[in-house]
Amino acid sequence: MRAGAASVAVAAGLLALFQAGAAETAESGKVGVIQQRAVVEKTKAGKRALESIREFQASRQRIISADDQELKKLEDELKSQESGLSESAKTKKQEQFRAKFEAYQRKLQDFNRELQQKQKQMSDDMQKKIDEAVQAVADKGGFVAVLDEGGVATIQVVLYAHQSVDLTEQVIKEFDRRNK
Repeated sequence: MRAGAASVAVAAGLLALFQAGAAETAESGKVGVIQQRAVVEKTKAGKRALESIREFQASRQRIISADDQELKKLEDELKSQESGLSESAKTKKQEQFRAKFEAYQRKLQDFNRELQQKQKQMSDDMQKKIDEAVQAVADKGGFVAVLDEGGVATIQVVLYAHQSVDLTEQVIKEFDRRNK
């Protein structure tokens, strides 16, 4: 709850500063809001980026699933042959299984790291493009500030915004115009 209250206080302070700055420059002090998640999900480049991440994740999941099946098969063989094997043969099979399991875990960690890097790279790239589109829309519309509404996955900064200040659709159009 404290983080939410702090965010509201920060947003209110920013809004007051922007309005004060706008009054000094004799501008109307218009503040807009957007839903960044919607911009990513609805733009052509955003859809392509999300699909790329999904395909990357699915390809890695197929590899992991195949390795998982192989490990299960090895484990089943080890259990079924356990009583008929000599101690040295049992130890050798257990070592093979352990080595494959450790390789599987390393591969899983590597894939997770690769996925996180790819997601961060995509996120950074999209954020830069969203910022450019937001600035263009704000400049055209005379807005002194544009805030992200936030949502379930992020801290919600804007508690209420009239539909007239929602710039999401304009930003989506500008984003698509700039990033074909």
